[in-house]
Amino acid sequence: MQAILAQAQKMQEQLLSAQQELADAEVTGTAGGGLVTATVSGAGELKALVIDPKVVDPEDTETLADLVVAAVRDAGNNAQRLAEEKMGPLAGGLGGGGLGLPGL
Repeated sequence: MQAILAQAQKMQEQLLSAQQELADAEVTGTAGGGLVTATVSGAGELKALVIDPKVVDPEDTETLADLVVAAVRDAGNNAQRLAEEKMGPLAGGLGGGGLGLPGL
């Protein structure tokens, strides 16, 4: 039983560490061949948005809006992949019976 508790404590520490790494991480996504770049945190929070002046056309704001949405979506997908990489092994240990306990 002591070994199970020690393993659970170690997994909890790894989980907290991975969560902190995600909170500190930043990933980018792009659209329009790099004309719009979005930066999000590992948790998916939008941190920055860079728009190349070449894409700004007052007569066609719809295209710009589409590029912004696409860049933010791409960055969000990249953040999701990062979270899966960081948390995947830990989630597998919890959900896959890594502790040998029902529900853990």
